[in-house]
Amino acid sequence: MFDMTTDISFRHETRPPTLLRWRGEVLLHVFGRIGRRQLARLLRANASYLRRHLADGSFVELIASVDGKEAGCGSVSFYDEMPSPDNPTGRCAYIMNIYVRPAYRRRGVADTTVRLLIMLARRRGAGKIYLESTDCACNLYKKLGFRPMDGYLKL
Repeated sequence: MFDMTTDISFRHETRPPTLLRWRGEVLLHVFGRIGRRQLARLLRANASYLRRHLADGSFVELIASVDGKEAGCGSVSFYDEMPSPDNPTGRCAYIMNIYVRPAYRRRGVADTTVRLLIMLARRRGAGKIYLESTDCACNLYKKLGFRPMDGYLKL
């Protein structure tokens, strides 16, 4: 459980240097040791991604602060698929980069971040919302209503 007195605030971040700083932190946390050159290449590729997707509104990142200090982040990417009975609008949202710095964990930051991203996705008409998870975060996402998906293969 988290401390209900924690003051969590969020801002919609659009500045590429800040977004890339957070993305680097997420990559290092998720993938462990990444060589300096590989990280630099990835961040250049991410900068290109951000230029395209910030411009067309298909990428949104939230930065969470606890008691005025940056504590974590989360983002959502929007895309369209062909409309179907289970998604008549064809609009999809992919939640990613949910990350909370160790000192701020177990305070509700990740939970609140994901809830806000889900609300944003629903407001933008997403009929499907996806995410990938590490094993340690699965319980959080299940608590928020996410279910494992059968029938998907990855190449």
